[in-house]
Amino acid sequence: MLAFFRRFSNSWVMKGFFSLLIVSFSIWGIKDVFHPKITTSVIDAGSHSIEPADFKQIFERYRTEAMKQSPNGQMMTPHEAVANGVDTMLLQKLTDMSVMAEFLHRSGVIPADTLITDQLKKDPELFNSATGKFDPDKYQQILQANGTTADKYQAQLVDSLAGSHFGAALAAGLKQPLVYGSILASYELQGRGLSYFLLTPQNVQQPTLPTDAQLQAYIVKQNLRLPEMRVLTIVRFSAKALEPSMKPNVADLQKAYDLHKDAFATPEKRSLAQIPAKDAATAQAIAAKLQSGQAPDAVAASFGVQAISYTDSPKSAVADPKVADVAFQLAPGQASGPVQTSLSGLAVIKVTGLTPAKVSTFEDEKPKLEAQAQKDMAIQAVYAAVRKYGDAHSGGAGLADSAKAAGGAPQQVGPVMANGAVLTGQPIPGLTPKLLQEAFALTQGGETDLDTEGAGEYFAVHVDKVIAPAAVTIDEARPALTQNWMHDEMLRRLLAKADELDGKIKKGETFEAAAAEVHGQIGRVPNVSRMALMQNQQWGQMLAAKIFAAKAGEVVTGQTAQLPVMVARVDAITPVPPDQAARIVLAQRTRSSEQLFNDLAQLGGAAAAAQIKPVMDIDRARSAIGASSDDAPKAAASGAKPASAAKPAA
Repeated sequence: MLAFFRRFSNSWVMKGFFSLLIVSFSIWGIKDVFHPKITTSVIDAGSHSIEPADFKQIFERYRTEAMKQSPNGQMMTPHEAVANGVDTMLLQKLTDMSVMAEFLHRSGVIPADTLITDQLKKDPELFNSATGKFDPDKYQQILQANGTTADKYQAQLVDSLAGSHFGAALAAGLKQPLVYGSILASYELQGRGLSYFLLTPQNVQQPTLPTDAQLQAYIVKQNLRLPEMRVLTIVRFSAKALEPSMKPNVADLQKAYDLHKDAFATPEKRSLAQIPAKDAATAQAIAAKLQSGQAPDAVAASFGVQAISYTDSPKSAVADPKVADVAFQLAPGQASGPVQTSLSGLAVIKVTGLTPAKVSTFEDEKPKLEAQAQKDMAIQAVYAAVRKYGDAHSGGAGLADSAKAAGGAPQQVGPVMANGAVLTGQPIPGLTPKLLQEAFALTQGGETDLDTEGAGEYFAVHVDKVIAPAAVTIDEARPALTQNWMHDEMLRRLLAKADELDGKIKKGETFEAAAAEVHGQIGRVPNVSRMALMQNQQWGQMLAAKIFAAKAGEVVTGQTAQLPVMVARVDAITPVPPDQAARIVLAQRTRSSEQLFNDLAQLGGAAAAAQIKPVMDIDRARSAIGASSDDAPKAAASGAKPASAAKPAA
């Protein structure tokens, strides 16, 4: 399928898991539109529908693929799937696919029967291994193994080919007009010549510490509120933390060394030159010159050829085995006679250097062996603790008791914000993004099962207390409030000073005189593009936007990315060089066309859904997989309807 249609389809179909579930065999089909009946479908999109049994089959495939990717190899239950929104995700994605298939069907994009037959005969999985031809019996066996029928599978082929043809047509005709690219290039690459100087805190009077009244006014003005915070009890089992305490047995290290002794050897390496020769006489002449001490490159050049050189290379790195065999038998400085190579005919070889093989001793390798043994022992110790924790927790013990049974030490932290920091902004060590995400998804009193963050790293978390968002009080956050107020007050004074200087320049004072008044050093930028300035992290995007909105000779002021405030004058506006613009236009055309494709996919999806008005039944979907709406999060379940029109894909 065309690359464009992959992108087009990706706006409808989840990447990764979802594509694995449905591409091979379809489990939905086209209904008999001339004999309507009371629907029992999970999804209805015109003549396309998905029945509960079909949805269950897709869900089971999803669960199997998810289990393969799971770090602990566990399969999610239907109740867990509903609680985590997997059911609604699958339902929406299937609805999006059905809507697109129905839209193309109504639009008349319908492949001929001969195309379907040809497509079946091209599938290598349906070939007879003996005859190399399409095998109807094998076709039926595969259909039966996948729990589908020929009618359903061929209905999917109809939809797949229709989408492929539709995508091909769009890909062939949808190109970004060059004038769009030229406008974009002119905008991004237009330049400015600038003069500027900076105002620093030394240029204004320093603010004094704020009073409580000023801090309270600052709280009100900024509408400052404390975020939700939580007190957590966590337990961690870390192989990395255990490694230094592991004491491997020296005898075991010696066994490991003896077992892998060959891996610790460094092979002999050689530097050599290989000079091709057209015949034996030429090869003899080349060999004579090499033996006389002439440099290989010079000898090769005198015969109108180029030497192939290897520098400090093992035998395995020499491309031609026959060259390698000869080169690793010669003495350093020795040249061979004519050699019949495997790849390039006759050649002469000279060895220019040799590094002897070296076998590392046990003492040489002992630090590496010890480090690896410590890592392996730590992982084994953690796995043992994890099993003990899991046994205790599954038996009904809480986090603290389960940790005690496994030799772990629970730790209470907080109050902590969702970013892992306390109110002062200092992060609490050990609170990883994954741990925080799970902790802030729980209610008060909730706790996770033991979860993994990679090889040998596990954690569990219990939410001891949830502290709701509240208005900031001065006493609770005085240091941070004071720091922010001082920063903002300094910035206000610097901006006021910049405006004062700008006013003087407008009244006739020179730019240079304004800079001298604050002892500012004038910097010059002969020509900088909009793209370059917007990407400059030191200037800041807001200041860059003001500069490119100004006219030649105009002065602009604004804060840089840090505290200093800049006073800048636009000295010149330079157009984009035509050759540079042309390169940008051509370079960006593919990327811009892809963006047009993506935009069209979103608009097309919304238009198709509005026309077809698909309906999906979440309760039937959950019942099909053995769950119910009681398993859904309360906020999501309370407003759910048994059957509802599907949302257009975004």
